[in-house]
Amino acid sequence: MIKVKDITAYLEQWAPPAYQESYDNSGLITGAINTPIQGILTTLDCTEAVVDEAIARKCNLIVAHHPILFSGLKRLNGNNYVERTLIKAIKNDICIYAIHTNLDNVLSGVNAKIAERLGLVNTRILAPKSGFLSKIEAFVPQDHTDQVLKALHQAGAGNIGNYHQCSFKVTGTGTFLPNENAKPTFGQSLQKVEMQEDKIELIFPTHMKKDLLSVLKMVHPYEEVGYYIQDLQNEYQEVGSGLIGELPEPISPSVFLAQLKKQMNLAVIKYTAITDKKVKHVAICGGAGSFLLKDAIKGHADAFVTSDFKYHEFFDAEGKIMIADIGHYESEVYTKELIREYIRENFPNIATYLSEVNTNPVQYF
Repeated sequence: MIKVKDITAYLEQWAPPAYQESYDNSGLITGAINTPIQGILTTLDCTEAVVDEAIARKCNLIVAHHPILFSGLKRLNGNNYVERTLIKAIKNDICIYAIHTNLDNVLSGVNAKIAERLGLVNTRILAPKSGFLSKIEAFVPQDHTDQVLKALHQAGAGNIGNYHQCSFKVTGTGTFLPNENAKPTFGQSLQKVEMQEDKIELIFPTHMKKDLLSVLKMVHPYEEVGYYIQDLQNEYQEVGSGLIGELPEPISPSVFLAQLKKQMNLAVIKYTAITDKKVKHVAICGGAGSFLLKDAIKGHADAFVTSDFKYHEFFDAEGKIMIADIGHYESEVYTKELIREYIRENFPNIATYLSEVNTNPVQYF
């Protein structure tokens, strides 16, 4: 029987919680991890109406992009929509899981869905993050190097951008003296041993440290494994803010805006002045993305599609780029489709629905 923990573990392979921003609250917000799944409802926001929809559809897990709860509660008495939503979910045994900025920050996440709708190709992270990679150095007897490397690669180490199974190896002589309590694989207690060893080096995502060490110790032949781990400041090309890609062919700004309005099903677009410059390279950021304007300009984007620009921030385009503010809800509403598609890939037999509730708090007249 599939349980909540099976779904959340699968989602967290895709968008590890370690990638969420410090202010965020992604993860299981209500419910128990061992709850058997009856049905899943995916949504952008979790509101009272969405909980009602989950009840009607017999779904006991809601997977939302935005967390219903960002900060601690001192009371839970129904005085606002957050408290009322949580109370209703708890009373009806409904689990709520949020997958927010961790999904924003992965290459195949929120922005990939926008890029897909806009027909962008050759996409990459607009502002890669640093501090999410580490390097492991391990000393392995030569006859076992290949099997150790294979196991570490399978565990997720050694991936750099479009290159996989990356490693570095240098050969040397290792020495050790087992004491009377040791059970050495090679040599005997109280006798010094010299071994031809390979020092192997691999980069891996820092959050995988515990699992990677478990694999290393399981496949390594030594009773005591020699290794070092170093945290790196390298940019991680698969984790970061925003995305930048290319249209198949350059088009005029007016045609781009018309296509954008159609492809994202928009009622309105706020944008900066149209110039004669054609649009080929497009930067995108689901949700509030004004903080990435300098990165979009630096990346030579012709247009930047995002939301929540303030009035004075539009001036910062300075004719170098066209800003297209399409609205927060509008930029992320298709995230619920993205989440459902991902869940269905691995759990095709679980009823998974898209919420039909429009949770946009902004109305247009």
